Amino acid sequence: MLMAVVGVVGAQPQTNDLNFLSPQVDGRELKEMLPRYLKAKAFKMLDERKQRVTTIGSSQDLYRHKQQFREKFQRLLGGPWPERSPLNARVIGTLDFPDYKIEKTIFESYPGFHITANLYLPKKGSAPYPAILFPLGHEGGAKAHEAWQYVLVSMAKKGYVCLAWDTIGQGERIQMWDDDFKESKARQSTTEHTILGLQTLLVGDPLARYTIYDGLRALDYLSSRPEVDTRRIGVTGNSGGGTHTSYLASLDDRFAAAAPSCYLTNWRRLLETIGPQDAEQCIPPSIAEGLDHPDFVLSFAPKPFLMLTAIRDFFSIAGARETYQEAARIYDSLGASARFGKFEWDDGHGYNKQRRLAAYRFFGKHLQGTEDTEGEPDVKILLEDELWATKSGQVVTEFRNEETVHSLNLKRLAQLPARNPSLESIRRVLGYNPATTPVTTRSYGAIERDKFRIEKLTYEPEPGILIPALLYVPAEAGKRPAVVLAHSAGKAAANATAEQLARDGKVVLSVDLRGMGETNPIAERPLSDWSRAFGDYNSAMTAMLTAKPLVGMRAEDVSRAVDVLRSRPEVDSGAISAYGVEHAAVPVLYAAAFDTRITGVALERMVLSYEAIVRGRWHRYQWENAVTGALKTFDIPDVVRLMNGRAVRLIDPVNPVGQTVQMAEAKRTYPAASIVRRHVASTAVELLR
Repeated sequence: MLMAVVGVVGAQPQTNDLNFLSPQVDGRELKEMLPRYLKAKAFKMLDERKQRVTTIGSSQDLYRHKQQFREKFQRLLGGPWPERSPLNARVIGTLDFPDYKIEKTIFESYPGFHITANLYLPKKGSAPYPAILFPLGHEGGAKAHEAWQYVLVSMAKKGYVCLAWDTIGQGERIQMWDDDFKESKARQSTTEHTILGLQTLLVGDPLARYTIYDGLRALDYLSSRPEVDTRRIGVTGNSGGGTHTSYLASLDDRFAAAAPSCYLTNWRRLLETIGPQDAEQCIPPSIAEGLDHPDFVLSFAPKPFLMLTAIRDFFSIAGARETYQEAARIYDSLGASARFGKFEWDDGHGYNKQRRLAAYRFFGKHLQGTEDTEGEPDVKILLEDELWATKSGQVVTEFRNEETVHSLNLKRLAQLPARNPSLESIRRVLGYNPATTPVTTRSYGAIERDKFRIEKLTYEPEPGILIPALLYVPAEAGKRPAVVLAHSAGKAAANATAEQLARDGKVVLSVDLRGMGETNPIAERPLSDWSRAFGDYNSAMTAMLTAKPLVGMRAEDVSRAVDVLRSRPEVDSGAISAYGVEHAAVPVLYAAAFDTRITGVALERMVLSYEAIVRGRWHRYQWENAVTGALKTFDIPDVVRLMNGRAVRLIDPVNPVGQTVQMAEAKRTYPAASIVRRHVASTAVELLR
């Protein structure tokens, strides 16, 4: 690896503060640095995609675009679908009303993976009827949510067969069911999605592989019913149901019309506003692959498509309008403008009555041949348990050996080929490629201590990223061994360790890796359930969407810290080690594996392995170290094994929820590493020896 030359710029008055006096350094807001950097990277990719789409001007161009989109989308979903297994569908009970009936139904998308559903059947007219597939949003009540019942009952009364099913984490299909409290351990379906989503991504699949496949099997069941005219099937849903309306319509040609509600916007506006949503709605690295929300529409074109939008939705209306304009140009160029539209209403998120009326008109026109202007009939709202297809209200308690996403994901893990990674293959997965240009440092004064001084400085590992750091320099002259120290809580939390090492005669560069310490964008936010479980999920997911995981970027920050140390006259450049604490331990390990200038590494409270995250039922703070499809290539213990004899010391390795693992398990996982307990060593100096 090339060694960078370091340039020192400027100076500031001394201070006793270990952090910088202002949240702004060189006019830059440190806490906004990482999100700003990631968004700029994503926006560049989105601009390149938009430029490519402007070349679509004919049906042949559109066909090629659709084929490319579907190939990429299917690949990002984990590859081809499994061979369709028998649905084993059965009607459990029927609710009979004067002009429609509801069949409470159970079928299986995978063997032993049960889907609970309600099939609404009209009584007026005669079969075969047009049909509506209705994926659920994330609102409470699952199939029984009031707005959904208005749509489903109204459509049944208007002569449609309608199917709604409980999606993963909702209704009768909670994946993390707590039988004592009679609810999900995660409380919300979207939290379940993001707990499960990390586990599936590590194996190589987004959670959407499971939710989309459930939707396709629901379509299989709907199409199998003799009451249904399979040439006239539409799909609509709101919020998460709008997401899956868009997903399903883009992938399956059996749909004749589609109307997603309160979802479609575009990635630029999402990142500018609410950021990435739960793991079900994020499919890495789709932005890097050139995929955006308009592609869902274009993959369905030129068939009838209606965007149902809310002006005050948290899904940006500006993005929805931009997606509409992009798709409308192509529909117009194909002479199909009458088949594409957008309905806006000045309200917030939800499948409100005005959007429902617009959907009735749209589907009436395109599935029944006459625009429906009859309005919405009276609807009897049922209680949630009245619509249950199971006796207990949960498939995990109803069926012995019920499959879950967790168990199915473990089967996917077992099917992966045996791993035999090289450092180069791991490097490619992480996208690790630190800059070799000179790294510039800037000094902000010094703090005098007994036997050492602390210099405050920043360095730039790459354009757009500024790393705040503290350099601890022993008072005695001469070249000294040095340590790069990174703590996930920041350099202030690492001060006691840094001072011990400095008193022992080591030069210490204590750094805030991007998104940690002073650069942590969520440090001052309330500790909601979301942030406690996932850390900086937005940054981690945005990084993966752009095809370079955050942990790989942080590993580069560590390697560039080595450049800073090697430039210092006090440092013995042949004796530089690294020390990573908690969630900073994984990027420190990766940097040490790739950067042979690091002679040894100590890793305190590092998660045992990616496989441990997949096998566990819960995890906390693991998203920032996530790598899409990591377990197809490597696991963390493989990296330690590839350190080629350099010293590796593991200090209190932890399980995915942060509890120290038993020594026997740690030694079994890391047979070649030195494993110690923190309480055994009285100082950090001993831990590095």
